[in-house]
Amino acid sequence: MSYTVFATIPVKPEHMEAAAQALAAIVPATRAEDGCISFEPHRAADGSSTIMIFEEWADRDAFDFHHAQEYTKDVFARYENWLQSEPQLVEVKSLEG
Repeated sequence: MSYTVFATIPVKPEHMEAAAQALAAIVPATRAEDGCISFEPHRAADGSSTIMIFEEWADRDAFDFHHAQEYTKDVFARYENWLQSEPQLVEVKSLEG
């Protein structure tokens, strides 16, 4: 069974562009990882400085592998000063089963 997460990342407005660019830079490598089914980052359409990511992984191990990659750790390190508050990660399941 896949492991699916919806992440909400509240970014300080003055760092929104840098945060979005840093995340966008790792999208190709992330999508190429074994176990990555879907990795879809978005910014809030209302203009707020929020990034949302829909992530689907083959399993929890694939998710954990992603978080162990140097490029992911680098983005997390840069986010330390860019965030308004802690990101919210919610595991989600399909309504269809």
